[in-house]
Amino acid sequence: MKKRLISMLIVSAMFLVGCGDNTTNNTTNNTPENSIAEIIVVDTTVSSADDALQMLKDGNARFVTDTSILRNVNQERRDSLKDGQNPYAVIVSCSDSRVTPTTVFNAGLGEIFDVRLAGNVVDDDALGSIEYAVEHLNTPLVVVMGHQSCGAVTATYNEVVKGEKVTGNMESFVEKITPSINKDGTVDDAIHNNIDSVVKEISEDDAVKSLINQGKVKVIGAYYDLNGKVTFYE
Repeated sequence: MKKRLISMLIVSAMFLVGCGDNTTNNTTNNTPENSIAEIIVVDTTVSSADDALQMLKDGNARFVTDTSILRNVNQERRDSLKDGQNPYAVIVSCSDSRVTPTTVFNAGLGEIFDVRLAGNVVDDDALGSIEYAVEHLNTPLVVVMGHQSCGAVTATYNEVVKGEKVTGNMESFVEKITPSINKDGTVDDAIHNNIDSVVKEISEDDAVKSLINQGKVKVIGAYYDLNGKVTFYE
């Protein structure tokens, strides 16, 4: 019995050594699990809203094709932002966890000025944030991005069409979205209508309107399909 036990221990030790060798070899291979993604620093200075829009289109193209890069998140970038920021786009979007602008546009620190509320609506605080970006940070582009299967718009649609009342503070976004609901239309119709409505509201803000008239700012809509693709209203 003792001899058999000793033999089993020797075989087990040999097996463990062999496994250890394989593990060591694997760590030296350039496998996805062991590779470290390269972080790059990209100059995101733009001279116009059109340049900013192209930056967003390029980033979304990378995201959709699973070729996103890790950019502008290293120490060099963080240090460069200590004295200020110069985001090239304001993205007004929904709070939905599936719709994260920095990810959707494969952007990094200092690139996108986020304003996020359920249903991509805007209130006085949101408008103030947008004003700050376009007036003080010289951001040339404002994008209102709605998305497929928006819960806030769906809740509003269900209240208007089906009589399913919402409660509490959710009533605030329902009140804003309600004019976009067509009882003969679909939820997706309402999502598009709501995007147009918010674009109009932002464009009529006095501070934003002044910059639009000067040719310094553009406000456009966009629709995010949950497959990853952003379609811009141009």
